[in-house]
Amino acid sequence: MTQSTPLATLFDLSGKTALITGGSRGIGFQMGEALGEFGARLIITARKEDELKEAVAKFAEQGIEARAISADLGKNGEVDRVMEDIEKNDDRVDILINNAGTSWGAHTEDHPPEAWDKLVALNMTAPFLLAQAVAKRWMLTQKHGRIINVASVEGLQGHHPRMIGTIAYNTTKGGLINFTRALAAEWAQHGINVNAIAPGYFPSKLTGYVISKFEKELVNDTPRGKLGDETDLKGAALLLASGASAHITGQILVVDGGASVI
Repeated sequence: MTQSTPLATLFDLSGKTALITGGSRGIGFQMGEALGEFGARLIITARKEDELKEAVAKFAEQGIEARAISADLGKNGEVDRVMEDIEKNDDRVDILINNAGTSWGAHTEDHPPEAWDKLVALNMTAPFLLAQAVAKRWMLTQKHGRIINVASVEGLQGHHPRMIGTIAYNTTKGGLINFTRALAAEWAQHGINVNAIAPGYFPSKLTGYVISKFEKELVNDTPRGKLGDETDLKGAALLLASGASAHITGQILVVDGGASVI
């Protein structure tokens, strides 16, 4: 009988480096805490340098090694600049979490084209460019890698008409879901696992307006009777980033308290 691998070893991320976009706050920071607790070194990106510095300091208080790169990934050339920074500092990327994203609320008939372009650039084009860049530099040659795309339950369903429309957000998150599946099928042969997490409603700057208006309805529509909290994504992120997910690829893990099943 083959001796089984201890579970602690399966989840151990010691010696791994994780690049987390939008990692300075919210669910990006939460996922960073999970990976860092199990030994990963973190590189986080976000637009605001003050929030990045605060996040790095918070990670340090927990004994997590992290550094930050300020970047607006929705702009041309920013992905290349981030890659150059990583290479210059003799880093590599073993785990990529495409978490940075944005939304726009408007009825579809009034949705500004420039807002559509902004969401496509950050929510879809940036994850594609980042996956391509880290794979070409490190993952394809090492025959190993983990890519986690942060999608949304909004990419799996329509937006409730009682709330203001989010057509570009739903569309880009839906595209990110099929991007995950297509990339997983292509790169599995190279030892690269590609999965997505589809969160429901978590309190954040992105969801703040909707929650302020509809929190009661959202909670009532969730079988668990609560919104996501500061720990609810940690297990999912750790699973998909670690050796425990070796035979899991192309999957969409919904973390919404059951809201999407009713």
